[in-house]
Amino acid sequence: QVQLVESGGGPVQAGGSLRLSCAASGRSFSDYVMGWFRQAPGKEREFVAVITWSGNTYARDSVEGRFTISRDNAKTTVYLQMNSLNPEDTAVYFCAAGVPVTIRDPTAYRYWGQGTQVTVSS
Repeated sequence: QVQLVESGGGPVQAGGSLRLSCAASGRSFSDYVMGWFRQAPGKEREFVAVITWSGNTYARDSVEGRFTISRDNAKTTVYLQMNSLNPEDTAVYFCAAGVPVTIRDPTAYRYWGQGTQVTVSS
């Protein structure tokens, strides 16, 4: 069992930055692929970025170059640094952990946090 708790969301103006954190507890953190997903009102949950056990990262095209995912295995925490935010980034952001066959598929992740709201105003 893994427990995930996100923090760092909030309101921000377009062009601003936020850093989300996801603190994990429970089973060995380093065993899991860690991902960030987001869900805007009326839309499906979508992949944002993931980081593997070895530190390989993947991000969706629309955030490439603006968002950076990282992990600190000693602190059992994964981060999402978000820069140059725009209103289209407004969503609830979720942290997830799992051993996914398809890293971009949210249904492939077993453990989820409660989410943190990010609201970007123009």
